[in-house]
Amino acid sequence: MDMDGEGNNSPSIYIPRVTWLELASCGLTGFPSSLAHLNQMSYLDLSCNRISGAIPKWIWATWSSSLTYLNLSHNMLSSMQLNSYVLPFDRLEVLDLSSNQLQGQIPMPCPPATILDYSNNSFSSLLPNFTLYLGNKFSISRNKISGHIPNTVCDSTINVLDLSFNNFSGRIPCCLIEDGCTSVLSLRENHFEGVLPNNIKGQCMLQTLDLNGNKIEGQLPTTLTKCLQLELLDVGNNDMVGTFPSWLGLLPELRILILRSNRFYGSVGGDLHSSDKSGEYFSRLQILDVASNNFSGNLSLDWFEGLKSMMVELNTTGYVISASNGSSGDPYQDTVTVYYKSIYRTFDKILTTFTAIDLSNNSFDGTIPGSLGRLISLHVLNMSGNAFTGDIPQEFGGMTQLESLDLSQNQLSGEIPEALTNLTFLGILNLCNNQLVGRIPRSGQFFGTFQNSSFEGNLGLCGPPLSNPCDIPPLLQVRRMGRSPLMFLFVGLGFGIGFAAAILMRWGQIGKWFVKSARALRT
Repeated sequence: MDMDGEGNNSPSIYIPRVTWLELASCGLTGFPSSLAHLNQMSYLDLSCNRISGAIPKWIWATWSSSLTYLNLSHNMLSSMQLNSYVLPFDRLEVLDLSSNQLQGQIPMPCPPATILDYSNNSFSSLLPNFTLYLGNKFSISRNKISGHIPNTVCDSTINVLDLSFNNFSGRIPCCLIEDGCTSVLSLRENHFEGVLPNNIKGQCMLQTLDLNGNKIEGQLPTTLTKCLQLELLDVGNNDMVGTFPSWLGLLPELRILILRSNRFYGSVGGDLHSSDKSGEYFSRLQILDVASNNFSGNLSLDWFEGLKSMMVELNTTGYVISASNGSSGDPYQDTVTVYYKSIYRTFDKILTTFTAIDLSNNSFDGTIPGSLGRLISLHVLNMSGNAFTGDIPQEFGGMTQLESLDLSQNQLSGEIPEALTNLTFLGILNLCNNQLVGRIPRSGQFFGTFQNSSFEGNLGLCGPPLSNPCDIPPLLQVRRMGRSPLMFLFVGLGFGIGFAAAILMRWGQIGKWFVKSARALRT
């Protein structure tokens, strides 16, 4: 078979009975010309090659009645040779054109295919009646498509709908959340607005609800408690309001809760339902992000006791969190963006062993609960930009899996616990702008590798990597700690008086010597 589209194309050299062909990751730069002579192709996989140019029209014409699977993803295709934007397939079940450079209007196969993936292209529009061609999974993530989702989407049996990273606007059709048929709804990074419906039916099948980065207002619908399979809820970067949704703790499968950058307010964890079962709340939660809201007050001492999944020492790498799409295709893999190691990082695959808590940029106060130290499998902890007081808990030394710890921009006092040197996986440490004092611990082999930027803004700290050494004279300590004009005045006055007294005493001794000498001469 001619693999590069060149050479002797005599039909006599072809194998006319080939129906299944997998040529993924073979370094192809073009469609093998011999394929056009295989008139009974059922399964064709040319993904992960370097094929550029146009998708030839003979694919639609020659295999319209035989093709069930077509995967051309991860190439450099830029166009399609089409007679119509309704592809004339009779049996097609899977069409994957993702990760190319395709533009214009998205073509849809008829009758409906089970899985349609057009993500990571430059498509700009959909067929006006595209909902007629929706099957089980429809993904057009990361394109340039605008407009509204028509209410006719309610007539489909869509199970996985991913419209993320486009320019859609308007309201979200209620049926996508209320009717309970959809297991994955990802509308992330669009311009959707309005409030979420609060009439979710008892047969809710939602596993992933990702609405991050829109203009959604109002409160979270409490009927989400009917979605007992919900694993990921991300409503970050919207304009939602309300108190902390403790009632979400009832969901037995909830692993990821993102409320970042909204207008939520009040305390966290102080309003648990059924207090006799409070220890069962959020038992599988592994990522909690409530940063940049208006939360306040003390953190409940026993709230973190419910985070059972973070209290287990894990000796495996875990598995990737994914949602079943109810078909023969690959499961849908969730993604999440968290503040990790000083940057916002998107994880396209979320392992069940990755854990993070972000409480930053709120108005929490009081002491930090020592019960946090029981989260021995926690990887990321960010409590910066609050008003926490008191000491850093010694119990933090038990979080031996911690990779990033940010307690900056608070009012913490006391010394840095020596126990923190036990955190040998710690790559990011930020204790800036607190009221910490004393010597920076040096016992750990790695702790001394942190730079000044980890400790600056604590005038009472001393020792490497800071330039001010410990055990320095009191005057320098005063100057380093206070530096106020009034302090300098009192210190200067004290030294002036002391110096004058010394001179007077010295002159008194000299006077006595003169008197004694004069008497000796007379005699």
